[in-house]
Amino acid sequence: MTPSVGAWHSAGRTDRGKVRQRNEDAFLECPQHGLWAVADGMGGHWRGDIASQLVIASLADLPLHRDLSARSKAVRQCLRWANRRLAHELTVTADQPGISASTVVVLLLEGHRGICIWAGDSRCYLWRGRRLYQLSKDHSLQQQLIDTRRISRDEACAHPAAKALTRAVGATLELNLEVLELDVHRGDTFLLCTDGLYQDLSAGALGNALDLASPRRVLEHLFEGALGGTARDNLTAVVIRQ
Repeated sequence: MTPSVGAWHSAGRTDRGKVRQRNEDAFLECPQHGLWAVADGMGGHWRGDIASQLVIASLADLPLHRDLSARSKAVRQCLRWANRRLAHELTVTADQPGISASTVVVLLLEGHRGICIWAGDSRCYLWRGRRLYQLSKDHSLQQQLIDTRRISRDEACAHPAAKALTRAVGATLELNLEVLELDVHRGDTFLLCTDGLYQDLSAGALGNALDLASPRRVLEHLFEGALGGTARDNLTAVVIRQ
């Protein structure tokens, strides 16, 4: 039997961390619509919190479309609208110029199908058969250097601009989204999270947490681990499971 949208259960949490003065992350949890998202306002830029909140609020206002393909199209249109608004309306004022931008990663689920849509370095992970898969690929200078093989992975990670993003909502006039479609298996668990969460946790630590019984217990384990470290950035996660 094909599982319904309502068969998915989830939990979300965000934390300012130990260093940042404000939380520029935001998340969306709509299991009734088969829709989840995480956004991370670009740290160090003007109004990153407003950017992430605009992205999430826009997604939350979307109606439930008739099928997954229509919902995916609506999400992409919504994110491009948010990009135009951030790029044109919120980025420059008379007294405070700058950019207002945010990463985003969205997960859509319906039956045995899933679609991941993203821009930036917030990630989507899949825990399946006790193995961890990173479904999204970071849109960052570090990943770009690794992909082009200009330098080694270790050199790319040590690059002074390694964390610079190559895509984000509001960063450029045209938003280039990446989309991944996948088959969903019974027992799959998904994790959406910002870099503040995953940067201080190993793949083993993520897997150990995702192997726990409920989304809320997964979150408790993840945040205990992340907040036990340096927690230099805001951290946000959403866990989704049938």
